[in-house]
Amino acid sequence: MDIQKLQRAVIDALEDVKAQDIKVFNTTHLTSLFDRVVIASATSNRQTRALASSVADRGRALNLSGITIEGEDTGEWVVVDLGDVVVHIMQPAIRQYYNLEEIWGDKPVRVKLLPESTRPAPIGGETAYDGTDY
Repeated sequence: MDIQKLQRAVIDALEDVKAQDIKVFNTTHLTSLFDRVVIASATSNRQTRALASSVADRGRALNLSGITIEGEDTGEWVVVDLGDVVVHIMQPAIRQYYNLEEIWGDKPVRVKLLPESTRPAPIGGETAYDGTDY
């Protein structure tokens, strides 16, 4: 499958379930195991699981085989392996601590994202401002 199509399908699946702070990195120069790493944030255990399920379902719809999901039991950090694309869905505190962008992030891929997909998720006890004045 074309990497651009798969990358777009992953992003669409993440945006459908309101993932935040989505980043895509080209890893072809670092490893031959996969071509892209996608990192996204979720605000709860339930959302990380829902995002992982959405990505896996989209992969199955594209007839990908061998899709694996790890980390659903805790929901703090879920990894979905689609073969050419590996997706890390993390809660903000976990994402900040492990800082995967430092490992994989030297070649970001320019992709078109929804504005809410680029917004960082709140860390710890912070709450997200939804733009509504009360």
